[in-house]
Amino acid sequence: MKHLTYFVLIFCCFTFTKGQFDDKRCKCICPSLSSVTNKTEKSHTSRLMQTTNDPPNRCNCEFVMLKIVADKLSANEIKEFCPRCECKYENRNTTIIRYVVIIVIWVISILVVYMLFLIILDPFLNKRVKGSYQEHTNEEVILEDAQPGPSHNMSVRGNVLNRVSNQQDKWKRQVKEQRRNIYDRHTMLN
Repeated sequence: MKHLTYFVLIFCCFTFTKGQFDDKRCKCICPSLSSVTNKTEKSHTSRLMQTTNDPPNRCNCEFVMLKIVADKLSANEIKEFCPRCECKYENRNTTIIRYVVIIVIWVISILVVYMLFLIILDPFLNKRVKGSYQEHTNEEVILEDAQPGPSHNMSVRGNVLNRVSNQQDKWKRQVKEQRRNIYDRHTMLN
């Protein structure tokens, strides 16, 4: 229940923050103003970057960057400044990204729940196996001899748990044998 609450909160955050993410944007990266003006001022030594929502035909230095730096540059410096700018129009689909993230979170949550289920079930199976271990040579279960009724349901449940635990023990023995062969004898099982 706790995981479901977290998921609902995350989903609500994604849906209510729709206005914070733009699918289309214009991004301009320009050199520092000091590279054009040949002045070494501390405030203008880093590169300039601006992101706007301008359409593709207005995604250039004249429409995006000159709004910010026109008052700091002369006409000749503007002619030098704009060719050095790199403006790109970017288009992405945040809806698809959002759904992919939600699906990944769901898959991870399901795997975590499954792992917790196996961790909880493991001690119960191991306790049962240690008390009543039988090696099975025939995998078929004959239910004709079982009597109908409540004891029949309990025996079927017990048989299912015994079969699961027997398969688990068989797998553990095989893994142990494989480790011994690979690390000690340096051979592989066929």
